[in-house]
Amino acid sequence: MAITSANQLELLQTAEAVAREKMIDPNLVVEAMEESLARAAKSRYGSEMDIRVSIDRKTGKATFTRVRTVVADEDLENYQAEFTVEQAKQYMADPQIGDEFSEEVPPVELGRIAAQSAKQVILQKVREAERDKQYEEFKDRAGTIINGSVKREEYGNVIVDVGAGEAVLRRNEKIGREAYRPGDRIRAYVKDVRREPRGPQIFLSRTAPEFMAELFKMEVPEIYEGIIEIKAVARDPGSRAKIAVISFDNSIDPVGACVGMRGSRVQAVVNELQGEKIDIIPWNEDTPTFLVNALQPAEVSKVVLDEEAGKIEVVVPEEQLSLAIGRRGQNVRLASQLTGLDIDIMTEEEESKRRQAEFEVRTKLFMENLDLDEFFAQLLVSEGFTNLEEVAYVDIDELLVIDGVDDDTANELQARARDVLEAQNRKAMERARELGVEDSLVEFEGLTPQMIEALAEDGVKSLEDFATCADWELAGGWTTVDGARVKDDGVLEKFDVSLEEAQDMIMTARVMLGWVDPEELEADAEDEIEEGAEE
Repeated sequence: MAITSANQLELLQTAEAVAREKMIDPNLVVEAMEESLARAAKSRYGSEMDIRVSIDRKTGKATFTRVRTVVADEDLENYQAEFTVEQAKQYMADPQIGDEFSEEVPPVELGRIAAQSAKQVILQKVREAERDKQYEEFKDRAGTIINGSVKREEYGNVIVDVGAGEAVLRRNEKIGREAYRPGDRIRAYVKDVRREPRGPQIFLSRTAPEFMAELFKMEVPEIYEGIIEIKAVARDPGSRAKIAVISFDNSIDPVGACVGMRGSRVQAVVNELQGEKIDIIPWNEDTPTFLVNALQPAEVSKVVLDEEAGKIEVVVPEEQLSLAIGRRGQNVRLASQLTGLDIDIMTEEEESKRRQAEFEVRTKLFMENLDLDEFFAQLLVSEGFTNLEEVAYVDIDELLVIDGVDDDTANELQARARDVLEAQNRKAMERARELGVEDSLVEFEGLTPQMIEALAEDGVKSLEDFATCADWELAGGWTTVDGARVKDDGVLEKFDVSLEEAQDMIMTARVMLGWVDPEELEADAEDEIEEGAEE
């Protein structure tokens, strides 16, 4: 096929027909044709030549040009597509490096193979344009709800027709045992849109917590308008869910607005989620209060929060235990997801037994170490003393408030406590020395002999060893593994060393060793203060 006046208009007509059919820009098709013709021309004139083709958008005339670029003498590599400044002077008045010289060449005669190759280039470009169009259309729809119709099911995954393309609802993203037939209407949440070599991949979900949140946004105008905000969602798909909401308008009840007149709004969401039971909970900034709400319908007697560990203890009456835990632990699991805390539920009787056990352990500690009778040791524990350090170094006035304790008794108690602590310190230091601890660590301020012994037993025997530790290795911490919080034990955790204290000690050790410039630390601290003030 030769590019002649007979088929020039046919090029444009073909481009427009393909663009109309694929719903893409006609210019993209024409550019694909230009590229395919240029490739065919290179096979005719030589692959090293820079042949370019331009198709007139009005007449369809294809113009073939050979382009040569002016380069420096030492950069000349391709004699067919480049020439030097001296060589260029034959064709140009004042050639400069980087200038291009174009000359028209005769149109090529497309043989069968060249025509087939040109067709493949055009088809490839059209496919790429289709994929780009589809990706651009759907990338901004991630995080929204989309409607489609079921095309087919493959290995449990549902292929959904969403208009300009196909989306996938994976087997684990379906609610319970949902089953679909071709042609069924389906509503799902666009969880992710990825650009992949085989084309954009659109992944849907009906189990994501965000799906339920978006459904409420559609059913509750106050959420859509921003008067009510969804703060957290936890789901056991197809079975039960909890959603925490807050109202920024005191005249509007967030729970009532989400429930709707006679439950109409929440029922619409329940129907879409295959009968999933939904607890709508008022959100509260106070974590214990929010948790009490989250554990509804169970009644809570007491809440003890450990913010550092991200853990919370909940005490409930004996008859409320099964309700608080829920069937197969569902209620407490959803409450944990909603609050982001590990929840330990116990009955009032269990808590009483635990507190009694702690009382007995502390009583025994004081009886054995301070040579006290049981009654006097119990008095100390009842007044809030938990360890020997508190007795040894507390202000003496705090001991005098105990019934039967005068100045002499208080001084004797503190003397006994200090003697025991000094003996323990000597024993701990002797053990640390046996393990090979170095003076650099012993002399480091902030470490007690018991801490040094614990570090030595863990292989930390010098200031250099200590400086290489991570804060969580000393103070302990929590790691999330597969959605569950896992405890990391710290070497100094039993001495109540916090993460902040561990960080300070480690950084001090690094400064002492010259690993860190203290001036840089001060500059970083000032920057953090400034950033905090700006926020």
